[in-house]
Amino acid sequence: MAETQPSKIRTIGRFRTLAIDVGGTHLKATVVDDGGHFLAEPVRVNTPVGSSPRAFVKALAKLVAPLGDYDRVSVGFPGAIKNGHVLTAPNLGNKRWASFELEAALSKVLGKPVRLANDADMQGLAVISGKGLEMIITLGTGFGTGIYVDGRLAPHIELGRHPSRKGKSYDEYVGNAARKRVGDRKWNKRVKRAIAQIRDLVNFDHLYVGGGNAKRIDFTPGADVTIVPNTAGMAGGAGLWKD
Repeated sequence: MAETQPSKIRTIGRFRTLAIDVGGTHLKATVVDDGGHFLAEPVRVNTPVGSSPRAFVKALAKLVAPLGDYDRVSVGFPGAIKNGHVLTAPNLGNKRWASFELEAALSKVLGKPVRLANDADMQGLAVISGKGLEMIITLGTGFGTGIYVDGRLAPHIELGRHPSRKGKSYDEYVGNAARKRVGDRKWNKRVKRAIAQIRDLVNFDHLYVGGGNAKRIDFTPGADVTIVPNTAGMAGGAGLWKD
C-alpha cells in the first residue's frame, strides 16, 4: 500500500517542538518546526516496559539529550490522558501509571512547557486535512484511535478497550500479540473487519491508518482510507500547540 508521507523538509519555524512518541515497543523523539517538519534526525530506544513512571521519565530525558535546543515539548502516550495525568497505560506493563502527573514530571526534568496527549490523537494531527469528520486508528502493540471535527481534536475515546468481536477488545483482536498468534493473513482479515465496524460506528468522512503495523496491510481498504507512516507520531507534536 502506498503511504502518504508527512514532510521532512528542514525549515525554520517560529518554535522548535521536541516531539516524543511513546510506544509499547519503542520510545522515539525528534525536534519539529511549526509545520511538523523534522529539524533533527529521530532517536529511538526500546521502551522500558514494566519500569516505574519515574524511571520512565529519566529514560526519556536521556533519549532526547542529543537533540539540541527546543522551546516546548509534545508527548504522545499510549493510554488515556486527562489534564496532564495518565489515567491508563495498558501496554506499559504496570498499574503505577494511574494518576501519574507525567506532564508536570517531564516539564520539571526538561525545563520546558509540556503538552501530553494520547499517542494516536497526536499522530492524527500530522495527517488530517482539517475538513469534516476524520479519524485515525493506529495498529501497533495495541489499537489506538483519534477523532477530529473540522481539524479540532475531539475528546479521546479508548476504543481499543471496547469489545470488537467474540468478546475480545480491539486491542486483543488486532493488537500485535494477536497478529503474532494468528499470522498476517488472518490478522489482515481482522483489520478489514475492524475498519468496517468503525466505519459503521463513526461514519467518518476519512480514516487514516497508522502505527508500526500499518505497513503490513495487504488489502485495499477503500477510497475513504489512507495509510500513513509511523513517523506521523512525532510530526503531530507541533499540532498540540495549535489552539
